[in-house]
Amino acid sequence: MNKSKLGQRFLRLVDSYKQVIYKVCFMYATEDETISDLYQEVVLNLWTAFPRFRSESKPSTWVYRISVNTCISRLRHNIRQPKTVSITTSMADLFPKESEREQLKELYQLISQLGELERALILLWLDNKSYEEIAEILGISVSNVGVRINRVKARLREMSNH
Repeated sequence: MNKSKLGQRFLRLVDSYKQVIYKVCFMYATEDETISDLYQEVVLNLWTAFPRFRSESKPSTWVYRISVNTCISRLRHNIRQPKTVSITTSMADLFPKESEREQLKELYQLISQLGELERALILLWLDNKSYEEIAEILGISVSNVGVRINRVKARLREMSNH
C-alpha cells in the first residue's frame, strides 16, 4: 500500500477514535497541556504501529491498548501520581448539561485516586467494553477482569461514601 493511502486510512482511524484517545489521556493527565501532550504521544505511537496493524483485533481494541499503554508508560516515566483533573472545554462540549459534567467530574476525581491498572479497567468498563475485550487490551485474563472490576467498583462506592 502506498504511503498516501496508508496516511489517509490512519487519519480516518484517528478521527473515528479521537474521543476514545482523549478520554484515556484525560484519565491519566493532570493538566490540559499534559492532556494535549499525551494525545500527541498516543497518536505518534499509533502512527508508528499502524503499518503493523493486521486487524487481528478490533480497531477500537487496538487503539485502546496503545492509548492505555502510552499513558501508563508516560506516567511511570514521570514518576508522579496524577492529581484531580478539572473538566476542560472539550469535556463541556461532550457533556453539555451542567449536572452531567458535575457527576463526571466527581467520578473522575474518585477514579484519579485509583492505581494505573484500576483506572484502565474502570475506564474500559464504563465504555461498555466486554470482559474479553478488556482482557485483550490490558493483557490479563477474563476472570481476572471480572474480579478486579468488582473490587474497583466496591472501592469507588466506599470512596464516594466518605
